[in-house]
Amino acid sequence: MADENAPAQAEKKRLLAAVEAALADDADADEAAAVAAAIGAHMRDQELAAAAADGDSSPNWADGKWTFASKVARKRRRSVRVPTEAPDDPWTAAGRTDRM
Repeated sequence: MADENAPAQAEKKRLLAAVEAALADDADADEAAAVAAAIGAHMRDQELAAAAADGDSSPNWADGKWTFASKVARKRRRSVRVPTEAPDDPWTAAGRTDRM
């Protein structure tokens, strides 16, 4: 069975190598911590950007709830609060607006 912590360990090694390469020979602990934090944040941003690029491009219901509520307000002339557990399929959700 593969080690579940292998990706985290590899990430830690990459971060340490990057910090060692970026540090001056006479850097103190505070400088090393600041460099490690900056490089770690940069690497995390890159991971998030890669995940967003690889992620599914389907619409996000969390954002769509506001659009759906606005549409109900325009069509039914009443405001509704769309619950988080509401169906994310617009046709199904439209059939349940009387319960919202």
